[in-house]
Amino acid sequence: MWRKSRVARAQGFTLIELIVVMAIVALLITIVAPRYMRSLEKSKEAVLKEDLWVMRDALDKYYGDLGKYPNSLDELVEQKYLRTVPVDPLTDSTSTWQVIPPADPELGAIYNVKSGASGASTMGTSYSDW
Repeated sequence: MWRKSRVARAQGFTLIELIVVMAIVALLITIVAPRYMRSLEKSKEAVLKEDLWVMRDALDKYYGDLGKYPNSLDELVEQKYLRTVPVDPLTDSTSTWQVIPPADPELGAIYNVKSGASGASTMGTSYSDW
């Protein structure tokens, strides 16, 4: 009977071993989590830069073809310059884009587009300056 209890005891983990493993896992999570969050933020910023470039290119092509700027972003979609209005990755909405009119109001309503997100990027510049 004494032999069975010794064998049974050798097959399990002690409380100390479990605590050490949990401490190592917690340490790894505290190192990895901030880097993961930063990479998510940087990927959203990269998508925002690409979306702004695509919309500005579509605005330029619209102006080049028709000699005026569109009155809404939906007009770019209707005229097939964009498939859809992109979702702002920072606000998760298509309605938060900030439109900038041209100097001459007779040329249309949208000369440029900026993100409606508040705050600053990872590089320290404001999203409204992009």
